[in-house]
Amino acid sequence: MACPRAAHLAAIALLAVALSNNAVVVVHAGYSRGGGGGGDLIKGQFLSQQNRARAAMGLPPLRWDERVASYARWYAQSRRGDCALVHSSGPYGENLFWGSGTGWSPAQAVAAWLAEQPQYNYWSNSCNGRMCGHYTQIVWRGSTRVGCAMVECYGGKGTFITCNYDPPGNYVGMRPY
Repeated sequence: MACPRAAHLAAIALLAVALSNNAVVVVHAGYSRGGGGGGDLIKGQFLSQQNRARAAMGLPPLRWDERVASYARWYAQSRRGDCALVHSSGPYGENLFWGSGTGWSPAQAVAAWLAEQPQYNYWSNSCNGRMCGHYTQIVWRGSTRVGCAMVECYGGKGTFITCNYDPPGNYVGMRPY
């Protein structure tokens, strides 16, 4: 990883609001919050900002991959009990987000990750002593597929969002683009 994993976890967006209904938002084609048909809208919220950031760097867009999304859904569900910002250590690159309460959108999580862009220094290939690993994963040239999921955690513990990237990025010593 370009930035140490511990720093990556420490800088994950911690934001505040209040949770209700222990509802689950599963991102799947045509399915969201119990099957209301908002899946494509939610996928678009995950993809649009990330792909704009990639286009700004001359990179091809990420494509939604249902296999990767299935993994993201599985992992998000596994965090419902504690909402802990713990990486899955799975086969994919991974960005995590936690927000206190409800009302969080995929677009807000992606915006928090992209807000790290000013920290990344291409010439030194470093994060200027701050967090930028979420941003560099989004713009990692080799990553071509993404899948994301979002859950509201039990007991009012907040909202957990994950995006997984295939192939993974953030290799030490390599530039993202």
